[in-house]
Amino acid sequence: MTTRDDEQAEPQGLPRRSFLKLTAAGGFALGVFPTAVLAQEDGKSAAAAAPAKAAAGLKPLQQPAAFVHIDRDGTTTITINRLDFGQGVQTGLPMILAEELDADWSKVKSVHGSNDPAYVDPAFGMHITGGSGSIKNSYTQYRELGARMRAMLVGAAAAQWKLAPASLQTRDGFVISPLGKKLGYGELAEAAMKQPVPETVKLKDPKDFRLIGKPTGRLDAKAKSSGHQDYGIDMKLPGMLTAVVAHPPVFGSKIKSVDDSAAKAIKGVKAVLRVPLDRGAEGVAVVADGYWPAKQGRDALKIEWDASGVEKVDSEKQLVQYRELATKPGARKYDADVSKIAGAAHKIDAEFVFPYLAHAPMEPLNCTVHLVGGKAVVWTGTQMPGIDGMAAAKVLGVPPENVKVNVQMAGGGFGRRGLLTSDFVVEACGVVKAAQAAGIKAPIRTLWSREDDIKGGYYRPMHLHTAKIGFDAQGNVTGWDHVIVGQSLLMGSMFEPMMVKDGIDATAVEGMKEPYALPMRLTVHHPKLNVPVLWWRSVGSTHTAFVMETLLDEIARTTRQDPVAYRMKLIGDKHPRHKAALQLAVDKSGYGKKKLEAGRAWGVAVHESFDSVVAYVVEASVKDGTPTLHNVTAGVHCNLVVNPKSVEAQVQGGAVMALSMCLPGAAITLKDGVVQQSNFGDFVVPRMTDMPQIAVFTVPSADAPTGMGEPGLPPLAPAFANAVAAITGKPVRELPFKLA
Repeated sequence: MTTRDDEQAEPQGLPRRSFLKLTAAGGFALGVFPTAVLAQEDGKSAAAAAPAKAAAGLKPLQQPAAFVHIDRDGTTTITINRLDFGQGVQTGLPMILAEELDADWSKVKSVHGSNDPAYVDPAFGMHITGGSGSIKNSYTQYRELGARMRAMLVGAAAAQWKLAPASLQTRDGFVISPLGKKLGYGELAEAAMKQPVPETVKLKDPKDFRLIGKPTGRLDAKAKSSGHQDYGIDMKLPGMLTAVVAHPPVFGSKIKSVDDSAAKAIKGVKAVLRVPLDRGAEGVAVVADGYWPAKQGRDALKIEWDASGVEKVDSEKQLVQYRELATKPGARKYDADVSKIAGAAHKIDAEFVFPYLAHAPMEPLNCTVHLVGGKAVVWTGTQMPGIDGMAAAKVLGVPPENVKVNVQMAGGGFGRRGLLTSDFVVEACGVVKAAQAAGIKAPIRTLWSREDDIKGGYYRPMHLHTAKIGFDAQGNVTGWDHVIVGQSLLMGSMFEPMMVKDGIDATAVEGMKEPYALPMRLTVHHPKLNVPVLWWRSVGSTHTAFVMETLLDEIARTTRQDPVAYRMKLIGDKHPRHKAALQLAVDKSGYGKKKLEAGRAWGVAVHESFDSVVAYVVEASVKDGTPTLHNVTAGVHCNLVVNPKSVEAQVQGGAVMALSMCLPGAAITLKDGVVQQSNFGDFVVPRMTDMPQIAVFTVPSADAPTGMGEPGLPPLAPAFANAVAAITGKPVRELPFKLA
């Protein structure tokens, strides 16, 4: 664990702030954030004390000073406007900027940003890492940042040489004169930052790219592989204390009584504090001089909880309620005529059940907070530092401009670190507020255990799907009557005005019907339950892709059609990217040509999410009732590939996470309001022995890149299920798989 130079124990001398009120498309204010200020303490920073005046039309997110720091030795540090929690944007975004900058890649480093307004998503106008939007939404932004910085360096060299800027070239961190004279970027950096910031720049022709599109190792690979990478959980500040919180077993419960005498007697425990928690609940925080005494203190607490005023959800009863709700009229997404189902030659009457799922990142939730003199610094791995900064300000009772959120590298998240209620940040701030009231002024790191993480709520919602389908001998669907029952992710949130229409949460139905031309009537119910829910990697596509792709396969099997040919026929000519991805996976896998080992079968699925298409062709077997996934071939269409290594890693990671949905034990269940799972012993994730061989291929394209953090997940489970169904003759209609 290390103490970083820029992570001081006290937020001293915070510089003059300006404010930016950000509004989303729905017309509501997202908040006020502090402006970027890059300190120059050693005289070597490219961000000089008096940086150049930007063109009047440029926003903070368009100005190089907040993103590029060049030392005199040429080391170029690029700030990313996202959280890197394994998806590789700490390399991908610097590649984009360095491409236009013509930087020496061997001297490029990257760091995380903060809740400064410069680091908002240019498409959403808020701080967010999600929706597979990091590369997609910042591709042009980071190219322009690099081009602006390059123009300023060229301008500085031109002034020194008294030459026209147009006569100069750049390459690998140097500005080069017509006669071959060179000036390094480090030599020019200070003068460059005094150059005017160009409002418009000319970007490279993609044929001239030297970095973009080339397989590139991650900038953080050495630190991570050697154990030197610091995460939020590794924060260490002078005098820092650690807190562990006892959460109620039933969501929203209060405290009836607490006996903390045994906890206070444990060596190292500094305080036991009652604190408010998420969703109106109460908890007890044990603050100590380390995690172990804090945990021992929590274990020694004797708490009597009051759950009398909250709903106690029971998974078995919930399924009965969902089935009853599915038979009732509800909101309509599609309203095609389904009257021909009754007279169809073939019919399917199916029910699908999808359980709650925990995010279960390898690094449990954590947040470090230091409050001094009405100013606060927060260190955490967060997908939404702006929202978290506002939430922290509200809890701590300080102005939003007095809160700085330092984004930390995170060990996974899958959506859990991007929460509109900022639950774990609010909790950490509540601990600090209570500690300060008790006379404790030290910075406090609040840590969750693995058990806290898995039992602590905000799950992928449980869903029930029902489908009644009629089709003829050629597989032509005459009617498709579909119902989805599941909690809304967005109702009651600031995204509701944009993404909830006619009572339907758009995230619950994404992936339904498209790209297939089907006469579908889609009814949606959003019951409200006392289980906190949140997006989980690939959001609605986690269940809609499975339903669509397994049902289409069932129609193909029933009508004795090849599942690939059947999909190609349904897709038609309106969705060429789907066809290209599917054909690539088919060609590379040897589907239909290669002879499979005895007992194995092919499985196929294709799905679009977050503007990228992924198709899988898999080989699987079933032995003694246990399915095994052997080989996976992916065809990917994500337009221009910035870093082929990252795309490959994201597809592999998405496939493995999807595999976790299929394995027995991969479910969160509740009994009398209490989550029954607590750790990897009873919430299953894939082990090394479960890993298939995965080959990833991408469709060549020069179009602007689309997202890849999530699209690799949705089609894997249905492809696996389709292979299993081909072997057993029985469709798989529940996740995790139940073949008995």
